Amino acid sequence: MRIGIIQQHNTADIADNKARLAEKIAALAQRGAELIVLQELHNGLYFCQVEDVNYFDLAEPIPGPSTDFFGALAKEYGVVIVTSLFERRAPGLYHNTAVVLEKDGTIAGKYRKMHIPDDPGYYEKFYFTPGDMGFHPIDTSLGKLGVLVCWDQWYPEAARLMALQGADLLIYPTAIGYDPNDTKEEQERQRMAWQTVQRGHAVANGLPVVTVNRVGDEDNVPFWGTSFVAGPQGELLYEASIDQEVATVVEVDMQRSEQVRRWWPFLRDRRIDEYGDITQRFID
Repeated sequence: MRIGIIQQHNTADIADNKARLAEKIAALAQRGAELIVLQELHNGLYFCQVEDVNYFDLAEPIPGPSTDFFGALAKEYGVVIVTSLFERRAPGLYHNTAVVLEKDGTIAGKYRKMHIPDDPGYYEKFYFTPGDMGFHPIDTSLGKLGVLVCWDQWYPEAARLMALQGADLLIYPTAIGYDPNDTKEEQERQRMAWQTVQRGHAVANGLPVVTVNRVGDEDNVPFWGTSFVAGPQGELLYEASIDQEVATVVEVDMQRSEQVRRWWPFLRDRRIDEYGDITQRFID
């Protein structure tokens, strides 16, 4: 599969952000991309750095203007697109939602972010209701896409549940960066931990992983880029810059997962008879 990734520096100009994404989608399609993955909340700035009720005005219904916009691009270029939107489900009820658009422009499916952070600079619990759709791959013409979103990437349970339902790859639209008050050493430890845990999901499940982060400073928070694609043994097939925009195509051998799972049959050897306690918050 030829996978296009777009790592972009956004501004407050939503129309310009979307126009630049459209240009990059067209360019990637011309280079043979079949699947194109966008970063988390790609239409605008990452507004969750503060708690402000006025930002709820940015939310939109699904289907809505953005699914129409990116659906038209998917249809025009014959590609599958993974988008990440601020969903207005009802008055006072909002989600951080990934929407997959099929090659014909229709909505193949959506996933509402399940794990919602509440850290300095990432006040997402103020804005987003936790997802209620569970962890289920989205069927597309390219296969089953295990779409998760950002903070979900720290949780092996989410990746495993996608794998157990036949996901062909794991996809993480992302918005994560440094705390400017941390030391350079601490910043680097966090960035490497972030990549390492996701490469671990690739290894543990024998699946490729595609992670697309944003880049650039927003309100003095530098997003660390480093979008990457890993193979089913965690091998890095591509890694983007930490501070530059990127639009590129990465070729992934989708047949390799079958062979890797034969060598390392982790799913065969799982002790499902002993995992009941995994659903407990903590075992005293």
